[in-house]
Amino acid sequence: MVDLLKTGLGITRTIKNATRFREIVTVLARNGFDELIIKSGLVNLLPDFVLPKSRYKDAIKEKESESLPYLVGFRLRKSFEELGPGFVKIGQLASTRDDIFDVDFIDEMKKLRDQVKGIPFEEAREVIERQLGQKIEDVFESIDPDPIGTASIGVVYKGILKDGTDVVVKVRRPNIAKSIQTDFEILEYLVVQIEKVSEDIKFLGISKAIRDFGVTLHSELDFRIEALNCQRMKENIAKLDPDGIFYVPKIYTEFTKEEVLVMECLKGIPFTDSVRVNEVKSIIQEKLNKGLKIFIHTILADGFFHADLHGGNFFLLEDHRIGIIDFGLVGTLSKKGRTNLVAIMYSIVNHNYENLVYEFLDVAEYDRIPEVDTLIRDLKDALSPHIGLTVQQTNATQLFRSILETLSKHRIYLPREWFVVFRALITMDGVGKSLDMDFDIFGLVEDDIKGIIKEAFSKEQVIEEAVWIGRDLISSSRAFPRHLKWFLKEFSKNNYTVQVKNTGYEDAINRLSNNLYCIGMLFLSSVMFFSGTIILRDIEITEYDQIPILSYLFWGLSLALFLRTSFLFRKFSKY
Repeated sequence: MVDLLKTGLGITRTIKNATRFREIVTVLARNGFDELIIKSGLVNLLPDFVLPKSRYKDAIKEKESESLPYLVGFRLRKSFEELGPGFVKIGQLASTRDDIFDVDFIDEMKKLRDQVKGIPFEEAREVIERQLGQKIEDVFESIDPDPIGTASIGVVYKGILKDGTDVVVKVRRPNIAKSIQTDFEILEYLVVQIEKVSEDIKFLGISKAIRDFGVTLHSELDFRIEALNCQRMKENIAKLDPDGIFYVPKIYTEFTKEEVLVMECLKGIPFTDSVRVNEVKSIIQEKLNKGLKIFIHTILADGFFHADLHGGNFFLLEDHRIGIIDFGLVGTLSKKGRTNLVAIMYSIVNHNYENLVYEFLDVAEYDRIPEVDTLIRDLKDALSPHIGLTVQQTNATQLFRSILETLSKHRIYLPREWFVVFRALITMDGVGKSLDMDFDIFGLVEDDIKGIIKEAFSKEQVIEEAVWIGRDLISSSRAFPRHLKWFLKEFSKNNYTVQVKNTGYEDAINRLSNNLYCIGMLFLSSVMFFSGTIILRDIEITEYDQIPILSYLFWGLSLALFLRTSFLFRKFSKY
């Protein structure tokens, strides 16, 4: 072990488990990545290691018509299946990144979704008792040893608490956190090394996706985060759902730990049960038509939303409410991000492709500024056939892919949080299609956007933004001369000012600083005056005593700032 770490000069802390590193390299080589491993120099990091012969050609016959994304996806899928749950989870995450990977690669990764097996109940028992610090019999009346669901990270069982309450118990696989962490670091290192010697692999964007996966994995590995997400979503939906359309299950926090989640068991019809759903389709459609607006509002207005609303996470409960589960994957958007998203969606529904391009460029990642006119034309060509159609008429997945492919063509990539937003909308679209229901998502978005834009430009928001702008301007006017002085001093230290003498520039800088400060104060005075005036916009004034005190306060501040500026201006004029 010590010799290996000393030999691997480029590995450092990335490879904490040399045996696992050797195993991963062996499996990848055996599944067709042998030549890339040799070119990358990884073999030199493993003393006395003999690279196994690739069996790839025996597994599939390569043809000229086969795309590189398909070939890489096939080989990685075979490798991930051998390497276990950690790699299977990484492959499953890759299958959701339509924004980065080609459809052929995605199709191969999707096959990993069925490659998850359960664990012996005795292992689950050990995790539960260790986390709760009690025997199972002290907390639960019973737990069915046969799981009702299996995933790469957790296994789900049905149970009954001591008070007779039906619950579901989600248990993290033993040692999965350490295993995923080790595998993740090794895979990240391997991909970076291989991308250095293969432009084709680098173009696939695998290393970029792996970095994003790290954020997702951290949240999914700790069930306490999922519990907090569930509680926050419950509170948000309660504010927006006066009719009680949705129901978020109760989390039993006293029994929820990092590796164990105990949640109320929802009794109803899962949306994936097409036969039973067809019998109550009219009820579901009535609920979802209203419910979809709630979810769109959580995205556009709240910036916190369920990001994995597929049919398996929806239930029609016995009281005809719609139950929602699985809050391991949620999306968040900052206030600025929501503003940008509103502008993007508004541009789409109003066919304003030029503004759409500029909004994308404001939030996306790119190495060089693209040819804007060409990008506008390409996005227009991609979106025009879809706008104005209902969800039944529109292949929303294709619409989404068209946008991403167009941006990718110009080497423009959306940040992870933005991709999560679009994927949430597409997943909801998929629910509609699976139930054979007709939702006009763009119509709902258009209605919601109008209200959000009105809120964004309310007088309270305008006043708040104006005050912060004024504050920043004054702060900048003070900081500018200081930084300029420091810059000139450093400039002089590096001997870039050969035979240049100060002949009054200091005074000029001070005058500039003073003038900028006065301008900032006047601007802030104007903001205060405007704020006091805008309050009167919706009030009919016939007497002075009808003017709100807040208006007088703003005007008083405006006058004080103006007088202060006048005094400073006269003072500065003497010098």
